[in-house]
Amino acid sequence: MIILHTSDWHLGKALYQYDRSDDQLNMLRQIEAIAREHQPDAFIVSGDVFDVAQPSAAVQRMLSEAIVRLRVACPTMAIVFTAGNHDSASRHEVFRTPWQALGVHTIGNIDRDDPSTHIIYIPDSGYIVAIPYANERFLPEGFYQQVLDAVAEQNTRQLPVVLMAHTTVLGSNFTSHSRQLTKDDIESIGGIDALSLDALGEGYDYLALGHIHHPQYIPGSKKCARYSGTPLAVSFDETFAHSLSLVTIAAHGAQPVVETIDITDPHPLVTLPAQGAKPWDEVKQLLRDFPSDGEAYIRLRVLIDGFLPPDAMAEAQAIAEDKKCIVAHIATERRPIEGTSSVAPLEIDEFQAIEPVEILRRYAEDTVVEIDDEILELFNEALKQCNSND
Repeated sequence: MIILHTSDWHLGKALYQYDRSDDQLNMLRQIEAIAREHQPDAFIVSGDVFDVAQPSAAVQRMLSEAIVRLRVACPTMAIVFTAGNHDSASRHEVFRTPWQALGVHTIGNIDRDDPSTHIIYIPDSGYIVAIPYANERFLPEGFYQQVLDAVAEQNTRQLPVVLMAHTTVLGSNFTSHSRQLTKDDIESIGGIDALSLDALGEGYDYLALGHIHHPQYIPGSKKCARYSGTPLAVSFDETFAHSLSLVTIAAHGAQPVVETIDITDPHPLVTLPAQGAKPWDEVKQLLRDFPSDGEAYIRLRVLIDGFLPPDAMAEAQAIAEDKKCIVAHIATERRPIEGTSSVAPLEIDEFQAIEPVEILRRYAEDTVVEIDDEILELFNEALKQCNSND
């Protein structure tokens, strides 16, 4: 069985005040071309198709038209979408029946009464077990294994089995991406409780994960467990390559062969300077030196002692006026003053994007407080309570 694995499209996601619909459409066109070239047996999207639960009509139309083009490009390919934590589960479910007429499967909710709903048989090729995101309190204990056991009963020909899940798995890189989540860490990322691989059951050949944007394998997995990552950067901090995963599985029990296929961003997200921050005059010079024909969104990172000049954005945009790049944001970093905090302050957008556990760690670093297991457990419980009250 050959599958194309992708996730975390975040259609409708804007970059500050800039609409990136054209870039997202370009991404979808590239995905369509890749599918046409490789003609996989299945095309799977492991959650976070949209950026918000109520996307605009234009964004929904973009997805619908992309699905139809995929169907035309690959008439026999199964297409499977599962809901992520950014998606509306009901939106995935409401048009489920008409989409199935085109061989498109949209799975939004956990079906406790009939787990076979999550099993998609690809004739003569294999099985897709499509599990959408669900808060832990709505996910029956052992549900993954229950569905995999049902597949095992059906799979008398030993065809490949692929499990889709949108969650955080212990051992994965989840920052940008310098640190791994371990059992000693707080076990919630982006409001999703981290699961061990064991919790996802046994019996699959490939685990097609979504939620974490950095493409990666999960270390220590007996079978191939992989985040495909987002095919288009959604923030300036995603400085890694973006791609799709083309997965070939010869038979049930065989080791999958994974090939990454890069997606090109016509307007890459560029930070000046690439590392750290520099004084305003030096940053302006970096912007002047940026290639005139370089089509990119630019974030400027400025080191300040007091305040950024009030006309800084206008000044930066004037420098870029005859260039093809767009200055989207100016981030400031205050120069540390002796006797004050050594932790750089966060801008509002940075504060909104950072994980709660990282804010806790920054506080601990600033106050020289040790964060032990008991504090982490209490923090995790408080975070769960906040999420449950949303």
